[in-house]
Amino acid sequence: MALMGIQLVVSLLAASIMQRMAPHCSFARWLLCSGSLFRFRHPSEGELCALAGKQMPKQTRRDRRQNGESKPLTVPKDIDLQLDKAPINALDALVLRFFLEYQWLIDFAVYATGVFLFTEVYCSFVDASKEINLGAIWCVLTVVFSVKTLHTLMKHYFQSEEGGERSVCLAFGFLSLLVAMLVLVVREDYLEFGLESGFSSLFDNLEVFARQQGYADWSIPVTKLTVKLGLAAFCAILLHISFLSPVIVVILWVKPIARDFLANAPMGKTSITIVSSETFDTMRLWIVVGSCALRLLLTRYHLQAYLNLAQKWVDQMKKEAGRIAAIDIQRKVTRIFCYLTVITLQYLVPVFLILFSTLALKALGNFSWGTGVEQPPGVTPALVLPTVAPVLPGVFDDDEEGVEDPEEDIQATVARLSEAFAALRSVLTPLFLRGLFAFFTWWVAACQLISSLFGIYFHQYLMQN
Repeated sequence: MALMGIQLVVSLLAASIMQRMAPHCSFARWLLCSGSLFRFRHPSEGELCALAGKQMPKQTRRDRRQNGESKPLTVPKDIDLQLDKAPINALDALVLRFFLEYQWLIDFAVYATGVFLFTEVYCSFVDASKEINLGAIWCVLTVVFSVKTLHTLMKHYFQSEEGGERSVCLAFGFLSLLVAMLVLVVREDYLEFGLESGFSSLFDNLEVFARQQGYADWSIPVTKLTVKLGLAAFCAILLHISFLSPVIVVILWVKPIARDFLANAPMGKTSITIVSSETFDTMRLWIVVGSCALRLLLTRYHLQAYLNLAQKWVDQMKKEAGRIAAIDIQRKVTRIFCYLTVITLQYLVPVFLILFSTLALKALGNFSWGTGVEQPPGVTPALVLPTVAPVLPGVFDDDEEGVEDPEEDIQATVARLSEAFAALRSVLTPLFLRGLFAFFTWWVAACQLISSLFGIYFHQYLMQN
């Protein structure tokens, strides 16, 4: 039996199509450059002079030699300036910051969704319990690449000439580290991630695996507290995201508010069960996926709201007194458009983190999309690794003169990969993966909530004052 069978074929086909079709057909490029988004053009110096009621100054070569650097053109702030709109096309995208990173990540997420949907349909018709779920691997890779993209954006903020972004990143990083440490010490009766049982399963299987490898006196040198501190440090980088937060996702893992309330809803002096525990797990998956789909559908609405900040800034400038340099007006309007892909990544990457970590939670945690068919994670039995007869070098027929049989080499490679994957699946149990991805999903949603609250306070109060 093949190691991965049709799943591997579909994965390789998706990767090949993504590589060949990216220059011709890209969902990321269609999202920005289909003509539905409008950018604002910056005014020229001639247009600003005309609005100010004066002619464009003409400076001769003699004046430049006498005065040195030319004096910047200034105009009154209260001029009647209206910015011209133009639809964004493919040529405009060439000047956008991080456009290639944006295009690759969005396209990869689209193909990962397709592979995951195929894997779910395939597993519903075929018993694929002994195969590797490649759809889950694509989801995990999307999460990893999304975190890498956030790290790239944060590094750009650190390297900027202005020091404000660097201070904000450091302050929110230490704040998120503190919040993550506080969350990880909360009892499972309040936040039902399942990390405690997951860590116990992981450590037990690691000890069994070490003994089977010949390390009888080996013991795990780390504790649950050490793992939690490392997990909190990793989560500290995830707070550098913005925009509205799916508050419902945060509430869904608060056990007294969500699961306990629906399982024992008060009804007078008695209590009734609205949703069973198994049904609640399925319903929670659907709610998270639905909220992510809703945010994806509203992407263009939020991006156009960001592009409209150019005209809003001009309207705010008209209410001020004094003069402003023409180059400052042009720079401000142009900067808003040039950072469109950065804002798009800041909006979409958190959604991808929540969506694909939820899909990985479903696939690796043995959950189900339907009710009543969930597979309990249970307790992982003792590891029984398959033994493969080693292929001895130099054992060939006399007439082959040391040339290996390609078929035997492929079978030996497949056997070694099967043994490695069997050992990995026995250590990383569904019980542990449930707790890990449940916490990761909840933490990203909590980061969005915290950053959104700070963003609202900053724009409504600090910017106004």
